[in-house]
Amino acid sequence: MPAPLIYNLDLNSITELMTSWGEPSYRAKQIWAGLYQHFYQSASQFPNLPKALREKMANELDFVGIEPVRYLDSSDKQTRKTLFKLPDGHFIEAVLMRYGDPADVPSPPTPLPPGEGRRGEGKPRRTLCISTQAGCAMGCVFCATGQMGFKRHLTSGEIVAQVMYYARLLHEENSSVTNIVLMGMGEPFHNYDHTLAAIDRLNDPDGYHFGARRFTVSTVGLVPQIKRFADEKRQVNLAISLHASDDALRQSMLPVNKKYNIDEVLEACRYYVDQTGRRITFEWALIHGVNDTPEEARKLAARLKGLLCHVNAIPLNPTHGYQGRATTRESAWRFKELLEQAGIPCTIRMRRGIDIQAGCGQLAFSV
Repeated sequence: MPAPLIYNLDLNSITELMTSWGEPSYRAKQIWAGLYQHFYQSASQFPNLPKALREKMANELDFVGIEPVRYLDSSDKQTRKTLFKLPDGHFIEAVLMRYGDPADVPSPPTPLPPGEGRRGEGKPRRTLCISTQAGCAMGCVFCATGQMGFKRHLTSGEIVAQVMYYARLLHEENSSVTNIVLMGMGEPFHNYDHTLAAIDRLNDPDGYHFGARRFTVSTVGLVPQIKRFADEKRQVNLAISLHASDDALRQSMLPVNKKYNIDEVLEACRYYVDQTGRRITFEWALIHGVNDTPEEARKLAARLKGLLCHVNAIPLNPTHGYQGRATTRESAWRFKELLEQAGIPCTIRMRRGIDIQAGCGQLAFSV
């Protein structure tokens, strides 16, 4: 039987384990700090633990869980995608994206008026895009992960381990993670308990202490889970992959719309805002001639009227299994202008890591 992954254990579980081994309970906090504050990745690295305990931990616990197989860096060196092998032979990918250069912010087709800045200038960020499943059951037609089908849920520890891998890498560069988006492979709300357990572990003030408001969870619109998330009143950001303003179009792209139509999804979103007072984000992949038209923008604005929200639009990233292509620069900015004229805030997001298939909707794997 394989050794349990230490990242699957919360502080209480490690405390119980230490007690069962005849160790004082305070050893658990020493281990916790070593894992999440010092980024130790083997039992031998804990200098404040007795040798006998280090040896027992090395024999009884797995400190790796996910094995990095290879990584790819984008041509501009701002994006790194890592392929990880899971213990059962499945694979996942996770991505590090570096932001901060003013050139990172996409420019409109015409110059900005004097004195008008661009969102994100002067704020260096190190964002992780983390996977919650191997494959995905949602089947979104333009998503490479959806095209590969569902393999299995990740454990909370396998989700945490992706973050710690990159936290360790950035620590070696005298840098740190600034944002974590659960937008990698898989549907986070399909793996709700493990996803939220991972967030709680990373948020723990005695451990990694990563602020709740620096997490974003993205869902295709699983209505019961949106309402559960609302009832829990978390400070974690919520994003909804919408992509269309009418059911026929959305159902042609997102099969989940057969189960939860747009009205049901937006009703759940309004419930979320009412319960939490927090703004919700709608993700919108701009596809040329499909959902990037002025008519679509006006229909979307009407749908979202009165809802505390923000639209995050990004030109479609290419995948082998979908023939649609990205919107034009001019159409994207026209879409944004029409939403903003209707009082709906909108950002055109920069495409990242397209040359290494590390952009939104592109994560799959090939060995």
